[in-house]
Amino acid sequence: MKRKISVIILATYLFTMIPLTALRAEEVKIGYIDTIKIFAEFKETVEAEEVYKKEVEAWKKKAEEMETELARLRENIESQSLMLSEEKLQEKKTEFETKARDYQQFMKDVFGENGEAATRNQELTAPIVEKINAVIARLAEDEGYTIVFDSSQGNIVYADKAIDITDKVIAVLEAELEANQ
Repeated sequence: MKRKISVIILATYLFTMIPLTALRAEEVKIGYIDTIKIFAEFKETVEAEEVYKKEVEAWKKKAEEMETELARLRENIESQSLMLSEEKLQEKKTEFETKARDYQQFMKDVFGENGEAATRNQELTAPIVEKINAVIARLAEDEGYTIVFDSSQGNIVYADKAIDITDKVIAVLEAELEANQ
């Protein structure tokens, strides 16, 4: 008798839980985006990248000029070492060492981990990333997405293109950009 009651309770539980689980699964709407594609196609990120590249080129040019100056000084020291007095030779070596330290400091200040290049890149991209994230969140809410993944992070092995909302995000970003100009 106890066994019959247990079977009835289990059957009742299963019959009530299966439909609830099925309904719950239907409520989940999943989408994904490709941030690499968004960054490549959104005008604002393309423009920011161009600005950044120009600034990096200017820094690289200055670094090359400093390297050229160091090479010239090294050459002078090597070629004139026999002709110069010990005092003049030491002056040139000191000048070389000073310029070498300046070069190293410049490279650290500009291209170091927390250097000017990294800071500038962050300044240029942070507002754009915030804008992209806001559009994704708004689009997800408006269209009822439960979760949105980023396929460029390598976490999605396969996804149906039907749930790719990347182009929608780009379209909204471009429309907002046009409206603000």
